[in-house]
Formats: sequence, structure tokens, C-alpha cells
Amino acid sequence: MKAIHLTDRFFWAFGGLVVLFVICFWVPVLLPGAQAIFVLLLATVILDGLLLFGKNMEVSAARQTPKIMGLGDNNPIKVRMENASNLPLSIRLIDELPVQFQRRDFEYRISLGSGASETLHYDLRPVERGQYTFGDLNLFLSSQIGLLERRWVAPAEAAVPVYPSVLQMKQLELRALDRIAQHPGIKKIRRIGHSYEFEQIKNYVRGDDYRSINWKASSRRGTLMVNQYEDERSQQIYSIIDKSRVMKMPFEGLSLMDYAVNASLAISNIALKKYDRAGLITFSDKIGATVKADSKATQLNKILNALYAEQERQVEANYELLYYAARKLIAGRSMILLYTNFESRFALERALPFLRRINRTHLLVVIFFENTEIRTFIEEEATHIEDIYLQTVARKYLNEKAQMVQQLRQYGIQAVLTRPEDLSVNTVNKYLELKSRGLI
Repeated sequence: MKAIHLTDRFFWAFGGLVVLFVICFWVPVLLPGAQAIFVLLLATVILDGLLLFGKNMEVSAARQTPKIMGLGDNNPIKVRMENASNLPLSIRLIDELPVQFQRRDFEYRISLGSGASETLHYDLRPVERGQYTFGDLNLFLSSQIGLLERRWVAPAEAAVPVYPSVLQMKQLELRALDRIAQHPGIKKIRRIGHSYEFEQIKNYVRGDDYRSINWKASSRRGTLMVNQYEDERSQQIYSIIDKSRVMKMPFEGLSLMDYAVNASLAISNIALKKYDRAGLITFSDKIGATVKADSKATQLNKILNALYAEQERQVEANYELLYYAARKLIAGRSMILLYTNFESRFALERALPFLRRINRTHLLVVIFFENTEIRTFIEEEATHIEDIYLQTVARKYLNEKAQMVQQLRQYGIQAVLTRPEDLSVNTVNKYLELKSRGLI
């Protein structure tokens, strides 16, 4: 009996019959007709039940998910349904999605003829890392009569982990390493000077930098020769993520820490492709994951697994501990990409002494976030005096963020103020810029 469900058509039909019986109190001549309709409807319901619960009723459904899902990506999910019975069916599909999505209105309706099959496609965008458990597929079958539905449960329980976005990492890799095509977002950085390792002497071709002409080699060969350089390799690039409470603020469903996690994976991949060594450190009131900078083939997988397991903490960040970790865990001069967030000048000034000490021995890049919701609020039209006051306060807040960038730069610290959704692109641009300037 649990598999039997009444449809809207059933209630409309019997509701209309009840109205007809009520009318029969004033028009008794309609009573025989109403009784006949009742018998006919009852017989139709029995026939519908026999069709749906017959021995020849056979349907199947299976869900196809990726092995891993990407954080913040639209991950494709496929559900294939097949009607192996000799009866055309209308199917209402309810998929038991992981609890993290909080989707209670997920429903698809399709019609399948006898022996037909169809594949449904939909996307899921996870905004939290961790294990996502899918439940069974619930198919509610109805015949062309449509008075009853039969619930058919297709076992499809599966667990899929959500890792930092590998898709975004690959997209940024293609943009950053492609020297010919122009992609939006990634800047073409002009090389300044010759802080690069010498590679070879080659024949001059049109477009080569004339400042690189090797006049001695040109005189020996009787034709113009130029020196070719390659980027300095094996530099240490550390991504340091602040996982304190200031990084829990959500934008577009993702927390600031999750944006930093995706950006760290992307920049680590590009650094490895550039033959540099990538590493990772997370901190809050204590040191979290640590991955020593290396360029081995397994390094990116180590960073990916370390990022997958990290979670925000409801504490303040300890920058004195960060300075200690930079001294003890990072050997040699390195580029440090510090993902954090300062909501006030006071918070920056409290951390500034330790940031300056770190910058003395390393190339420190402080990356923090612009509040896009405040930016959107400022751009709205003010209709009341209160709105003007609030927008003035909001502009003061954004100006204070810009002043933080200037204050960091006054002390020789590289700073990036970015919207959360542009974090990965701006981080890659900053890395390429500093690499082209030979600062690391």
C-alpha cells in the first residue's frame, strides 16, 4: 500500500463526483447517473491499479556522477531511465540529493513509451568541501489513465567527494601558459630586464628584442645572433591560507576560505608548470596543514588532498604564529601568497609588524577581499536620506580598504585587493607579474 499514491486527476474526478451527488439533493433525477459514474470511476481506478502493478511492469533507472565534484563548479549529473514494460508511462522523478544542497523541490517529469529510454541531465553546484551522499531514485509511475501512481525505488546510493575545483585550475592553466591566444582576465606581462637564466644563442628573427643581440657571436657568424633566456626555475611559491573566522564570510554561496582554496590549487598548478616549487600552509590560532614546497609529480595531489580536509575555525588569526612558521618551515627566500581578510585598519595595524618581518626574508604578497555586496549597495540609487547616509558610510569602508593596500605598499609589501570571484585570476596575474620582473 505504501507504493500507491493518488494523483491530482483522482481528486479532481472524485471531487467532481461529490459535487454531483450534492446536486442530486435538489435534482433527484440525476442520482442514477451519478451512481453510474461512481461505479465507472471505481472500475477505472481498479483497472489503473492492475496496469501499474501487473507482472509485466518493469522499469530501471541509474544515476551517473563524476568521481569527484569541483567546489563551486556546475557538475553534470546524468540519470538514465528505461521503460521495459509494454505500457507507455508518465514518470515523475525525485532524486534524493545530498543534504548539503537543501533541495526539497527537485522533480522531473517525462513520458516514456513502451521499450523507450531517456537520459536526464542536470547540474549541481556544491559550495562546501566534503563527502556528499546521494540517496535512491524515486520514480512515480502513472499510466495514460492517470488516476494512480506507483512508487518505484531504484537503489542508487553513492558517495561523491567534493574537492577544490580542478576545472577552474585547468582553465587558468590554459590561459596562463598560452602565449599566443588572448584570454580575458589573464594579463600579458611584459618582461623587464634580464633576470633570467641564459638558455642559448640563436639566429635573430624579426620581433626579437634587439637589446639581446650578442655582438661578439654576430661578428663571428657574420649574421645577427641573439641571447635567449628562460625564466628562473625552482623558486619556492607558498600559498598560506588564513582559516580564522574572518574567512567564513560567504559570497555567491562560497566562503572566502573556499575561494582561497580554489585559488591556491590553481596557482600551485601554474607554479609547477613553470618549473617552480609549490607549497602550502594553513593557520588560525594554530598551524594547520603544511606541505613543503617541492616540484615532484605527486606534489599537486598532496596539495589537493590537504586543501580538501581544511575547515574554517571560529577563532582569531595568530600572525605571530605565522611569523614563527615562516621562519621555521620555509627555508630560503620564497614568494608567500597570504590569503586573508582585513575588515578594518585596526586589524591590519595589529598584524602589520609581523607582516613586515616576514617581508624582510621573503617576497610577501597579501591578498584580501573587496566586499562586493557593499559595492553593489553603493551603486544603487538612493531614495531616502537614510540611504544617502548608509551609502556614505559604505564608501568610507571601501576607501579604507584601498588605504590598506597603499599602507602595505608603503612598507614594500605587495598587496592585492580583489573581488572574491576574481581571486584566482588576479592571483595568477600577480604571480606572473612578479616572475616577469625577476623579484623571485
